This record gives sequence, C-alpha cells and structure tokens, in this order.
Amino acid sequence: MRGKLTLLGLSAMLAFCVSCQQSTGSKTSKADSLSAFMDTVQFSGTIDQKQAYLYELSNKNGVQAYFTNFGARLVGLWVPDNKGELCDVVLGFSKAADYNNPKEPFFGTIVGPFGNRIAKGKFKLDDKTYTLAVNNGPNTLHGGFKGVHFANWTLKSSDKSSLTFAYTLPDGYEGFPGNIQMEVTYTLNDNNELMIAYRATSDKKTVINLTNHAYFNLNGEGSGTILDHQLQLFANEYTPVDSTLIPTGQLAPVKGTAFDFTSLKPIGKDINVNDQQLSFGKGYDHNFVLSKEKDSEWYKAAHVIGDKSGIVMDILTAEPGIQFYSGNFMNEQVQLKNGKKDSFRTAFCLEPQHFPDAPNQPNFPTTVLSPGQVYQTKSLYRFSVK
Repeated sequence: MRGKLTLLGLSAMLAFCVSCQQSTGSKTSKADSLSAFMDTVQFSGTIDQKQAYLYELSNKNGVQAYFTNFGARLVGLWVPDNKGELCDVVLGFSKAADYNNPKEPFFGTIVGPFGNRIAKGKFKLDDKTYTLAVNNGPNTLHGGFKGVHFANWTLKSSDKSSLTFAYTLPDGYEGFPGNIQMEVTYTLNDNNELMIAYRATSDKKTVINLTNHAYFNLNGEGSGTILDHQLQLFANEYTPVDSTLIPTGQLAPVKGTAFDFTSLKPIGKDINVNDQQLSFGKGYDHNFVLSKEKDSEWYKAAHVIGDKSGIVMDILTAEPGIQFYSGNFMNEQVQLKNGKKDSFRTAFCLEPQHFPDAPNQPNFPTTVLSPGQVYQTKSLYRFSVK
C-alpha cells in the first residue's frame, strides 16, 4: 500500500478502527499495516444531501492518514510509537454524520475563511464595515456557524502521495465578502511527514486565515490526559487576551510566566497557577508569536513528545503564529473512533496561523486578500520517536 490513495467508500473488504496499546489495549505491528484501520461502510454517509467519503494516504513505513471531504478533515493518523506499533494520534469519529455536530464542530477540520476569533463579529475594509455571524460569545470563531468546517469540499485531484480538496465560499456567506476559492492539499511522504498546503483567491477584497484544527494525543486517541506531554514552543512572545479571548493588541514576553515553553516542559506544569490569562482561557487558548527560527524553508513552531508512546511531533510552518489550546472545553460530549469519550484535556490543538482578530489589529500581520492576489501558506507535521 506504499504511496497509495484509496477512496475507501468503494472498498468491499474493510477492517475496524484500532489504535495503539495505550488507547485500546490492542497492538498493531508493521506487518499488519496493509489492512485498513477504519470501517468505511460505517463512516460514509450523506450530509446536507451530499455524500461524505473517506480517503486514505499511506507510506512505506505503514503510516496511514484518513481524510473526509466534509470539512476537508483529517480523521485519523496512525504513526509508529517507540515500540514500532502504530498509534492513532488524531481524535476523530467513526461516522461522517458525527462531524455534523454544532456543539463539537471542529475536530480535524479546516477552519476558515478566518480561523480563530474576530472581535464582536465585525471588521472594516476600505471604510466599509462587514458584520459576521457571531458564534462564540460576542465574537466570530472559525468562520461562524457554517464556516468551511461544515462544507462538502470537492476532491479536486490526487496522486500516489497527496490529495487536494477544493471549495468556493459564496460572496457574503456568514458575512465574509468575496467568492473565495480555496484549496487544501495534504501530502504524506516516506519521512513520516504530513504537509498541509493552502491556496485561496477572491474576487473581492476580503480577509483569510486558514488552518487545520486537529486534536492530538501522542499517546493515542482516548488514552487519557495530555498534561504529561512535553511541549516546546519556538516563541518568545504571545498575544494576551481579554475575557472573551480577543487579543489586546500587545505582544507580551513569555519569560517568567506560565506561557514560557521556550524549553521542553509538561503541558500541565503551570496550567493551574494563579494567572488571569489562564483563567480567561480556562487553561491555554492563546496565540504564540513565533520567533522565526529557521529550519530550511520553514519556521520552527512546536516540538511535542508523548510521555507514554515516545512519539515526537515537530510542527514547522510558514505562518507567524501558532494557537495552543489545551483541551479546556472537552467534556465527553462525543464518542471517538475507538469508543472513548472526548474527556477533559485528553487532547491538544496546535494551529499554525496568522494572529486572532488581525482584521481589527493594525499592528498584527495582515490577513487581507485582494483580487489578483494569491494566498498561499503551508505547515508540516513531522513524526519520529524518542
């Protein structure tokens, strides 16, 4: 199955979802990696009168990544742990219909046209004020109630190692101007690297900030707390927020604070200290300003180690920031692929991005996209073991 892309919805012989030892008690060796990890008959379905399919990429090492066109989502990702067993490090659901859930809409999805928050659901371009759908307290979050996370994307192209989803957001949808043509390409290589590349154009001046909202647990989906994961963020500053999680506009140093991840430390080490910023987010839910430390063509963003599995995830990006969310609002509302619940702080999100509320913050890197311009960015998720 090396370098193979499969439309699993057409497959007749299917296996059930498994995860690594810490998640389910079952082990999967490299020799077993040719069998499918997900039941496509169970997964596939119709959402808003359109078909949701399941797609797979795999490499020579047995790594398997699953995607669906509903929200252009990453559904599951099996990578080797330090025992050579394959472990599903991305939380997701075994049925497409479970993603059509307004209470928990962001698992594994592409968020946009503007990922993260826009204050009070308003921004101005060329002296015109645009009013957006408000879906997160007084603010707009991840494009509104029906952002691209609830869109049925089209599989535009595919080859042995990648697939591209495309979607056009209609002018005025959820208040955003312009017919915004978007493409997202997932590429899996034999170095156990998953790259996500984004491209967009618009026929009107608009704002855009696309990212992926995968929930990670490097010990395996449903394996318990992520507070003992070791995390390093390549950021000397972060953007403090108000009580509604909108940036104040300041860039604050992390040194000497609970937000200092400049060297490896457990996610949970400082999460319960008496800090107003942590109380606003009920933990970490903040944008970190990347220090632009280069790794070839990329900026280093994050380095994470699963404390039980030894799985290492490095995130490299072209983006100026990364949002770190420590799973503070997870509360067992949904059932995951392996039958476990999404319990409190059993996953984290690391979202490479431009800064939240950038359309209203002139000192932040711009997110304006004009007609004739092409928005392009990419991020890379590299997996290894310790």
